[in-house]
Amino acid sequence: QVQFVESGGGLVQPGGSLRLSCAASGYPLDYYIVGWFRQVPGKEREGVSCISRYGDISNYADSVKGRFTISRDNVKNTVSLEMTSLVPEDAAVYYCAARPYYSPSGTTCSSTEGYMYWGQGTQVTVSS
Repeated sequence: QVQFVESGGGLVQPGGSLRLSCAASGYPLDYYIVGWFRQVPGKEREGVSCISRYGDISNYADSVKGRFTISRDNVKNTVSLEMTSLVPEDAAVYYCAARPYYSPSGTTCSSTEGYMYWGQGTQVTVSS
């Protein structure tokens, strides 16, 4: 099973940028579709972005489209989420998660369905 460790979270002012990283171990990363999700207290975990096995397909939530960019490096076994133009509504705990490449749901992340392996999360705070 693949294991994830997220890093890169922190405090940033509105309009600022952060790069989140997810380091994978335990299994080759190219066996998985990878997604980023976020959650705030009292709300459901929501999909932010996801990327296909070889990085040829990427999807984004409407709320982050044009501001966030997902990427992966299967040699280094890492997935990144570049976040720009951050707004307070982006504040959350961000998680990376893996779905087996053969999932019939494909590269989708509107829900957590099929994402079996999760990191511990990294806190992103957007505040003045």
